[in-house]
Amino acid sequence: MKSVVLIDALDGAAGCHLIQCEAEALAVRDACLGWLPLGGLLARLADPIVRTWMRRAGTAYAAEIDSVARTLKKPGIWLLHGAYLFGCTALGDESEEGPRLRRTLDWPFPGLGRLAEVRRQRGSAGEFLNVTWPGFVGVLTAVAPARFAASINQAPMRRRWRSPMLLWLDYALNALAGLRGSGRLPPEHLLRHVFETCTSFDDARHRLETEPVARPVLFLLVGTKPGERIVIEREETAARTHRDDTVFANDWRERHPKWRPRGCGDGEPVENNIRRRSALAAWTGRDAHDFAWVTAPVLNACTRLSVEMCPATGELTVAGWEVDDRGSAGRVTAVTSFQIGRERLVGTRPCGAHVLLADGA
Repeated sequence: MKSVVLIDALDGAAGCHLIQCEAEALAVRDACLGWLPLGGLLARLADPIVRTWMRRAGTAYAAEIDSVARTLKKPGIWLLHGAYLFGCTALGDESEEGPRLRRTLDWPFPGLGRLAEVRRQRGSAGEFLNVTWPGFVGVLTAVAPARFAASINQAPMRRRWRSPMLLWLDYALNALAGLRGSGRLPPEHLLRHVFETCTSFDDARHRLETEPVARPVLFLLVGTKPGERIVIEREETAARTHRDDTVFANDWRERHPKWRPRGCGDGEPVENNIRRRSALAAWTGRDAHDFAWVTAPVLNACTRLSVEMCPATGELTVAGWEVDDRGSAGRVTAVTSFQIGRERLVGTRPCGAHVLLADGA
């Protein structure tokens, strides 16, 4: 079973590595668009819309996405950078080494578990490890040693009508709402900027609470000192911060009838979120570096990544998952651990990136 690879991107942006990793980046594109009905047509129609919105939003990474799109020469790159279709379950708790962040990331797209990578990046505030995919520019899950770790969960969806027959229209209007605004960053771009520029947990907290975002989002942020664990519930220009019970899925802490939770796995979204949150909360204070906590209902057919991070030690452990023949997911990579300053580089992959030796099979 192969290890998750480490990409050394300290010398520049992700797009600089695509010439040698083009096949992997195209595989990510195909994994996402191939799952969607009329994915190719949707890509051609949506790319110019998302490109215009990204530039209007004022993101510093629009040129980087443009570089990826020009390198790959296929429609859909802008669309995928504007997509926000994932669910997750996440927990911040304490360990002997310091606060720890555990999370699964659930996407419906087959192949993303096999294609995951860890990218070593650097900003003005220092280095960080970003769990990502070839060609993806934002940050969804990352750890900055001696500073903080953070992850993104998709927030619930605004409901305009109660009728189930109009649910599809809610999906469409929520997607369009995120593309209408200007001067508000996509959450994954805000989080990357935080990792590049924020020097402390408090600095990161302030930025994640106050910077306008293009769409509602849930952030989990942990620091290096006991008690530095918070959940930040964000609407576009408002924030609610919770310092207790730092475990969540894809719903607000206090439910509201005008918001519909996102679901991953079986059952209605409300009950599904409660089950996932309760199952992961049962692991609070328990050490398990072999992902023994990744079981149903946290584990489901859409699970593609499991991650543990401890910013006090700089350690990150990750594994990739894909759907199995039982209607759940099975691990398709080795449990691979990374630690800045202590990694063992044992070879290179075809695109020239270092491969880190796995700690587990």
